[in-house]
Amino acid sequence: MAVHFRQAAIIGVGLIGGSLGMILRRKALADQVVGVGRRVENLKTAVALGAIDRYVADPQEGVVGADLVVLATPVDTYERHLHEWAHCLVPGAIVSDVGSVKGFLVERSEAMMPAGVHFVGAHPIAGKEKTGVAAGSDQLFKGARCILTPTKRTDPTAFDRVRQLWEESGSIVLTMDPHIHDQILGAVSHLPHVVAFALMNALADVRDQQVPFLDLTGHSGGGLRDTTRIAASSPEMWRDIFLWNRDNIVSYIDRYAGALEELKQLIKTGDAAGIEKLLERAKGEREKLNNFSPSHS
Repeated sequence: MAVHFRQAAIIGVGLIGGSLGMILRRKALADQVVGVGRRVENLKTAVALGAIDRYVADPQEGVVGADLVVLATPVDTYERHLHEWAHCLVPGAIVSDVGSVKGFLVERSEAMMPAGVHFVGAHPIAGKEKTGVAAGSDQLFKGARCILTPTKRTDPTAFDRVRQLWEESGSIVLTMDPHIHDQILGAVSHLPHVVAFALMNALADVRDQQVPFLDLTGHSGGGLRDTTRIAASSPEMWRDIFLWNRDNIVSYIDRYAGALEELKQLIKTGDAAGIEKLLERAKGEREKLNNFSPSHS
């Protein structure tokens, strides 16, 4: 029998939260799905698209009676949200999230749970550069990985219910320590976003300061578009991810800067053999990714 909730409250009905709402409703995994958010027009769109049954502006009102609450807001808002409405939850309720950072965020969230209320960290790796519920789909998580990050404090029953929820969404569910999650995702997701954002800003500086007739839109080919696609992602969301996982990300930026400097020196000195060796290594590593071709970034 599929997992079932009486009332699910989704805090932040955007791409991820809205897509999860669509699944909850269309697969009858919840009797009612309540959306909570700041923008009324987005919430009206969510109702029209079948992502939620109804919406409210007051989070306390939205979570009353909920046995599942999903935080789908920028990670820096979690503590403020939990401080505002966690006390409204009844024993047995589950709070989960969809954030790209875990680590200390999971520990702090657990510590804010009232007696009998359980927190289970989750990270569906199914984002894309488009945001908002209008970009959502009940197929968004199909075949994508979802990482659950239990701790010693995680309630086994709550964990199992969240696991079943993501399996029902079509996700491939993995389990990982929250701090190890941040080390791994810092390398394979957060650093690439740093690179994409920085590259676009560097090219904008080249245009503004050196080559004023450079048209980034008209002159660019597939290489630039492929390399920087994720730079179109939400600045608000990625600001918070960068700050909450800063130690790992700064360490990886240092490594990336070292790799750039090594390649720069080889180019500067005209070392053709050295350049080719580095490029061959990179090409080999990139080809390994062809064995895993998820449709989501």
